[in-house]
Amino acid sequence: MDRFRTLQRAGRLAEDYPLVRELLTDLSDADLLRAGNHLARLAPDEVRQAHPGVPALRVAVTGHGTLSALVPPLTAELARHGVLLDAAVSDFDSYVFDLTDPGSDLYAAEPDLALCVLDPRIVLDELPTPWGPADVERVLAEKTGLIERLAERFTATGRGTLVLNTLPLPRALTAQLVDHRSRALAGALWREANARLLRLGASRPGVVVVDLDPLVAEGIAVADPRLSLYTKAHLSSPLLARYAREIGHLARALVGRTKKALVLDLDETVWGGILGEDGFDGIEVAETYRGEAFRAFQKAVRQVTSQGVLLAAVSKNDLDPVREVLAAHPQMVLREGDFVRVVANWRPKHENLGELAADLNLGVDSFVFADDSPYECGLVRRELPGVAVVRLDTEPALHIEKLLRDGWFDVLELTAEDRSRATTYREELERKDFLDTFDSLDDYLRELDVTVRFAAAEERDVPRLAQITQRTNQFNLTTERLQQSDVRALRADPAALVLTVHSRDRFGENGLVGAVLARREGGTATIDNFLLSCRVFSRGIEQACLSALLRHFRATGAMEVLGTYRRTAKNGKVRGLYPLVGFTEVSDDGTTAVFRHDLAEIPAPPPHVLLDAEIPGRPGPSGHSSDHPADLPSDHPSDLPSGRLDGAGAPHGDPS
Repeated sequence: MDRFRTLQRAGRLAEDYPLVRELLTDLSDADLLRAGNHLARLAPDEVRQAHPGVPALRVAVTGHGTLSALVPPLTAELARHGVLLDAAVSDFDSYVFDLTDPGSDLYAAEPDLALCVLDPRIVLDELPTPWGPADVERVLAEKTGLIERLAERFTATGRGTLVLNTLPLPRALTAQLVDHRSRALAGALWREANARLLRLGASRPGVVVVDLDPLVAEGIAVADPRLSLYTKAHLSSPLLARYAREIGHLARALVGRTKKALVLDLDETVWGGILGEDGFDGIEVAETYRGEAFRAFQKAVRQVTSQGVLLAAVSKNDLDPVREVLAAHPQMVLREGDFVRVVANWRPKHENLGELAADLNLGVDSFVFADDSPYECGLVRRELPGVAVVRLDTEPALHIEKLLRDGWFDVLELTAEDRSRATTYREELERKDFLDTFDSLDDYLRELDVTVRFAAAEERDVPRLAQITQRTNQFNLTTERLQQSDVRALRADPAALVLTVHSRDRFGENGLVGAVLARREGGTATIDNFLLSCRVFSRGIEQACLSALLRHFRATGAMEVLGTYRRTAKNGKVRGLYPLVGFTEVSDDGTTAVFRHDLAEIPAPPPHVLLDAEIPGRPGPSGHSSDHPADLPSDHPSDLPSGRLDGAGAPHGDPS
């Protein structure tokens, strides 16, 4: 906090904004709010001018009560994750107008997130005097019906995500009923209405509902009675701050900063005691009070990682005893098969984390590292600042709370690819072992049996396509983040092409691993973006898809194809993609480069890739059908090398 104050007093918060993320790490809630008050005074345009690459989110805030107290904690929570808040707060009690009128300022702002903050007064203010459970039921039905209609209007009109919330049940309501049967009925009716709200998120893409009950259960007051009556601030500042933390997790997912892997220490983290000193029979798992806490932590870890989060271990231990515990200890919940990699040696942990990231083809900023050692946590934080470090301590009963507090792995929606991710990455490590048995990369690729299906996106693909744009950073030519509503709008646009890339090989299905977004205007076709999962880099998939797409455009009468590459801190490896397949650079302003292909010579797909391309389109002037343009004969034999691309477009032999 002292370093933050120094920047603030010197007027350097905008100039040094990238440092803010680190400075806010591990601040107390009170200090975080203080920092948020200062950050909320920054002009977003000033930060953008100094740092064009900082991800920003447009957030519209509307609701029933006074919500100005939400902006400072919301600013701080987004800043903790390196995201700049560009907020617009509506007037008091304007949520119905904001969400009903397509011409409202809320819709005009085209927010990435629209926060409609609901509070219990929307019901309480409508009750007659006196009232009974029947009146509560009637008003709840009216309000939930209204909110459903507002959600429908937003999903039909808005482009971002609408965030609603449940209504906390104030004791001041039920306490006014003197008989317990009426109290119980009113409570049941209230909870049924909240359940109806929660189901909105399941039935309407583009709507998220934050459940406030678990936050209130942490001991947070719903409202301050004085502020509620005198200033119409119907939710307490502590509750708004806790709500802002949930929104911060959502914002991180929208800008592609969701973490993908959990890396655990073992001694005093997964089990109690030191394996090297206490031995197989001496570590604590389930048979003592502390042992029960470690076992509960293992269960929570297994629950989280069953939903697509990769699990690895990095421990200062000998490998064989660790494997023995994971294989044979009768009380262990986690087994070696739950981990994509178990690393046990005596090297510095930050070095092991770096190698693990390379093996998995992930950036270290995809990792969450949990350890009980202050020394190890500090070392990793210093050497690998992109890693999210969870500092555990000597009280294992608090491990679960500390791990889950920051929602590192939260996503908008879980896909089938998420659930199979651990298996997919284990198969990828098998591919690496398979590669080691070959003398050359070409031999390896020929035996890998890569099959690619390149086809138009269907409705069922929309959640996964939006997720790919939000989570893919390395092979992402423009890093434009799309929400499901954006993908649906592109699919409905007759000038646009939304294409999916599915792949499989001898080790199994990779699923939907990529996307190409393109459009056609007259004789010019434009590739707006090309994205590919890091799991399938450098297997010729990208060259095969571009070859098919170029043939499609030529067959449908296009005269040229343009492609855009926008530099980021993470996508440098695809700088040379377009030149590799025959594009020439036509402009580069230092941030964005534009490439052009004249469609005269189109390379064939790499010979080791079996390509099934079905790109929809109209016949071109020559009469060729564009239904299967990839089947057209190649004018030129392929001399296209396969392999990794560096910044200059040169192929390399490392398929990771």
